[in-house]
Amino acid sequence: MTAFKLSSAVGRAIPCAVLLTLAGCVTAAGDRGGGGQGGGAGASGVGGEAAPGTGGAGSGSGGTPGSAGNTGTGGSGGAGGAAQGSGGATGMGGRNSGGSTGSGGATGSGGGSGALHWVSTWTGSPYPVPTGNMPPAALSNSVLRQVVHVSLGGNQIRVQFSNLSGNGPVTINAAHVAICKATPAVDSTIDATTDKALAFSGMASVTIAQGKEVWSDPLNFTVASLGNVSITTAFGSVPSALTGHAGSRTTSYQQTGSSTVTAAAMTSAQTVDSWYYISGMDVMADGSANAAVAIGDSITDGRGTDTNHNNRWTDIVSTRLRANAGTANVAMLNQGIGATNLVGTTGTSAQARFNRDVLGQSGVRYAIVFDGVNDIGGGASFASMKTVYDLLISQAHAKGLLIFGATITPFGGNAYYTPAHEDVRQQVNAYIKSGAFDGFIDFDAAVTDGGNPPKLQATYAAWAQMDGLHPGPAGYQKMGDSVDLTLFTK
Repeated sequence: MTAFKLSSAVGRAIPCAVLLTLAGCVTAAGDRGGGGQGGGAGASGVGGEAAPGTGGAGSGSGGTPGSAGNTGTGGSGGAGGAAQGSGGATGMGGRNSGGSTGSGGATGSGGGSGALHWVSTWTGSPYPVPTGNMPPAALSNSVLRQVVHVSLGGNQIRVQFSNLSGNGPVTINAAHVAICKATPAVDSTIDATTDKALAFSGMASVTIAQGKEVWSDPLNFTVASLGNVSITTAFGSVPSALTGHAGSRTTSYQQTGSSTVTAAAMTSAQTVDSWYYISGMDVMADGSANAAVAIGDSITDGRGTDTNHNNRWTDIVSTRLRANAGTANVAMLNQGIGATNLVGTTGTSAQARFNRDVLGQSGVRYAIVFDGVNDIGGGASFASMKTVYDLLISQAHAKGLLIFGATITPFGGNAYYTPAHEDVRQQVNAYIKSGAFDGFIDFDAAVTDGGNPPKLQATYAAWAQMDGLHPGPAGYQKMGDSVDLTLFTK
């Protein structure tokens, strides 16, 4: 039995993502100063926006020459697209008798180590939507509201839309974002006072070519850490082959024959537990903020969790990161896809999508690989899996990332179990803990009953479709609680 949300495994070739780097805005020049006193240097800007240098002020008295303005340090570019500081304006000299002209303040200093940069706060890995996970009706000329749960908060966002798997272009006529305050389960309601329109190169609409992804323009929009954002999209034409993420564990709301994206609620809408076309959200964050990305199968994607409650193991870790002072600026991202393997150079395997789904995320610092149970259940050898683990480690290190392995949880009592498969699982877990990775997370130890054959503990295995492979909500809670947060202080 495959670890999955979908009715069958799905595959796609993943084109290179279109990654847009947005430059920071340059501040205006310093105001023109008054008389002979020297202009002070520009102060260092926060987040890469330099404060302007002040000009010389005041007139020289009694014919005393005005002193020259001091030279400020030059504006340096802030990291992650921060702006260069602009120069201070020239100070005007004293004009009383004998007074000479004072020189102006020079260039103000730019953003320093606290420069702002984009950090991913939510992700949903895109792939071809299977036949069994299509929306209730055609998306063309309809409105779709989708809710996402962010990790790191901020005051400026951008949203990514993906048409990587399409067989033609998709047109978005309008897209809005708003805060969803419903709790503990999210729903179709929004706080209408927070509703704002997204733009794409300054326009309300955008057509995304087949095989491409686009980012919205940066938008001043405040969302709290662990907040929920509703993305409401009015579609124009949509191709027959959709791009989405079927394992959303979150309900989406579709209103056909509509273009209204600002409704306070969509109570008459048709519903579906999938995401379509949305694939990422970034926040502008402090220069010290970064992200951890977990890549895996349906046990990372959250099969067995409670729909609309955001209680995947990654959600539990995200909550804990926020509450811990040393890791409060680390976002936790989920790039799990059900019914996928570790090994494979095409489609949805971790090996094929590691570059886009992990290395391509904004502000990524840490990678977590929790993948391989479907390979084992399908008869893969330890040697074939080790080769890919080593490849992902090498790719992460080449990009300056730390990469952690997570041990494969037990599947005794599931159709995957055979003594030979268990032997491979034990070899894989020993390798994950061997020091080959920069650290490891022992999910196996957290949830196993230690039996022969080992199984998930009964408490952790319980959910409506208990299968001995996927944990239930208590199991995901235990997994999230077992992660050592000091891994994210390295």
